Amino acid sequence: MSDSQQPPDQYGQQYGQQYGQQYGQPVSHHEGAFMLGHLGQEYGPYGYVQLQQMALAGQLKGDAQLRDARGGGWFQAKQVPGLFSHREWLTTVLLSWFLGSFGVDRFYLGYTGLGVAKLLTLGGCGIWHLIDLILVLMRKVPDAEGRPLP
Repeated sequence: MSDSQQPPDQYGQQYGQQYGQQYGQPVSHHEGAFMLGHLGQEYGPYGYVQLQQMALAGQLKGDAQLRDARGGGWFQAKQVPGLFSHREWLTTVLLSWFLGSFGVDRFYLGYTGLGVAKLLTLGGCGIWHLIDLILVLMRKVPDAEGRPLP
């Protein structure tokens, strides 16, 4: 399997290995390794799997502030590998608005089959194009790997 085809849990294992190597100790994602900063308060600790579930449920946004539970500086949640898609929400919105009738937004998100279908039907005579635009604006469309857009 390539990196882009790994199930989400393997992303956490891969990140934990890199993270543990950087600081000299292994990190258990089940015990919690990240603190979440929101409106001047710290919440947590949260493990990688918990953060992943929060991201999938829409409770954690890409610009949320995280830090290592053992200390360190703050960083955005979208910088944690595998937690969010590497594709951008704004880019998807613009592609859907201007080129959605040709399926470019679906190609961009990795849905090649849906992109071809949308291209051949010219966005379902405009209806599919409009529905996709609304879904993307509401952040209801993940990428092909199932990760939310930051």
